[in-house]
Amino acid sequence: MGRGVLRPDLAAMHFRLDRHKPSEALAPFVDYYWIPRWDLRGQPPHEQTVLPHPNVHLVFEASGAGIFGVDRRLFTRSLSGLGLAFGVRFTAGGFRPFWQAPISQLTDRVVPAARLFGPRAEKTRQAIIGDFDVDDGVMIGYAEALLHSVLPEPDPLAGQAAALVSRITDDPGLRRVDQLSASSGLTVRTLQRLFADYVGVSPKWVMRRARLHEAAGRADSGEPVDWAALASDLGYADQAHLTRDFTVTIGVPPARYAAAPLSAGIVLSFVSGRPRAPSRAALMSLMTSAGWERICRGVKRSTTIWCLAMRRPRASVFA
Repeated sequence: MGRGVLRPDLAAMHFRLDRHKPSEALAPFVDYYWIPRWDLRGQPPHEQTVLPHPNVHLVFEASGAGIFGVDRRLFTRSLSGLGLAFGVRFTAGGFRPFWQAPISQLTDRVVPAARLFGPRAEKTRQAIIGDFDVDDGVMIGYAEALLHSVLPEPDPLAGQAAALVSRITDDPGLRRVDQLSASSGLTVRTLQRLFADYVGVSPKWVMRRARLHEAAGRADSGEPVDWAALASDLGYADQAHLTRDFTVTIGVPPARYAAAPLSAGIVLSFVSGRPRAPSRAALMSLMTSAGWERICRGVKRSTTIWCLAMRRPRASVFA
C-alpha cells in the first residue's frame, strides 16, 4: 500500500492502485504514475487519510486537473461510487524545472493545472477520465504527451535535491541536518535554500516526516511495537517525544492508533465488486478520524483526489 497511506489493510479493501514508471526522457523528473480505481456502489463512502511525502503531484480526476504542492499536514479524501483518477508523482525537486519558481510557492496549496499547461490540461483530463476501463498505457500516453509539451532541460540541482531526500528516507541513522551537511559537503544554509527552492519544505521537515512514516508503518503492521525502542531507533530523545510528535501530526497517540479495532461485521469489496472479508490485520485497524478538510486558495482538498506518496512500485494502492 505504501508508506503514507494510513490503515493500509482497510484501504486495500476499498480501492486498487496501479503504478507505472515513466519513459526514459521523463525519468529525471517523474518518479511514477499512480492510477487508483474504486467501486463503492451500494456501499458507504470511504474516508482515506494520507500522511504525505515531500513530492509534488499532478492529478487528473472527475472534478478537474490540479497541481498539488507538498502538504505538511494530514490529507483526507472521501471516495464514493465508481471512480478513478490519474496522478503523476514528481521526484523530490523534479517539478522545479517545470514550475520555474521556488516550489515553496506550492507548499500546502493546490493550483489549477492550466496555470502551467494551459487548455491542454483540461483536454488531457477529459481524455484520461472519460472511460473507467481505459487501458493504463493509454492514460500514460496522454499524460506524457502533456508533459513533453512543456518539457524542460534536466536540472542538476533537481537531481541533487532528489538524491538528498532519498538519502534521508533510506537512512534511519540520518537524524540531524548537520549530519546531512557533513555527508553531502553542503553547508546547512545551502541545504535549507536548496530544499526550499526545489523540494518545498526544509530538510528538517523531511527528516521528521520520514520518522513519522516509519512509526505509522510499524503501528499499521499488526505486530506488537516496543515504542521506547522504536523512539530510540528513530532518534527521538525518548518515547514521550515520539508520542508527542505522532499525536500532533496524526491526531492520536501511536499506541492508541495501533490498538484501534475495526468495526465488527464489515464486508467490503474491490473494484471487481466481489465481496471480501477483512483480513486479520485489517481487523486490528480503524481509519484515523476524518475531518481534516482543508481549503487552499479556494480549492477544497478533501473533494479532490489525494496527494499520495509511496516509495516503490506496487500493484495495489497510492503514492
